[in-house]
Amino acid sequence: MIVEAHERRLPKSAITTFVAGFGLLIPAAAGSGLMGLPAEMSPLPGLTTIPLFVFSVWRLERIVIIMVPVLLFFAWHPGLFRGDTKVPRRSYALLTVATVLSVIYFVGSWKWGLQYQGVAYTRLVCGVNFAWIVLLFLGFARGWQRKPSFKFSLFLH
Repeated sequence: MIVEAHERRLPKSAITTFVAGFGLLIPAAAGSGLMGLPAEMSPLPGLTTIPLFVFSVWRLERIVIIMVPVLLFFAWHPGLFRGDTKVPRRSYALLTVATVLSVIYFVGSWKWGLQYQGVAYTRLVCGVNFAWIVLLFLGFARGWQRKPSFKFSLFLH
């Protein structure tokens, strides 16, 4: 019996992927407004705000709604549970689409941000978004040039 239980143990990559995925609950909670109205640490990003609006019809608790990024993470690259190091092409496409949408959003809502959140907040959120986009593009470029490790692929996703 002990041998059978040992053979059924989850691989280390699966455990690491589960921990990383559930770690997304922290920024999801911050981004869902659980910390108050928009602030530097909780700017209400679309990944959590849109599900809040959509699922509020069913009066689901916020804890259920903030699971959306976690579930999307698990569904996006299930190969991570097996220790897969390859970065799927769809991840590169998602980064490109997210970047274009971010630029469109900031250009289109800059005036509103200045009016309602103020200059400092709007610049900070824009700067943080820009920094993340640059870091992600550098990381994805590295992953494109050479085969990334499991940890690096997990970090990118």
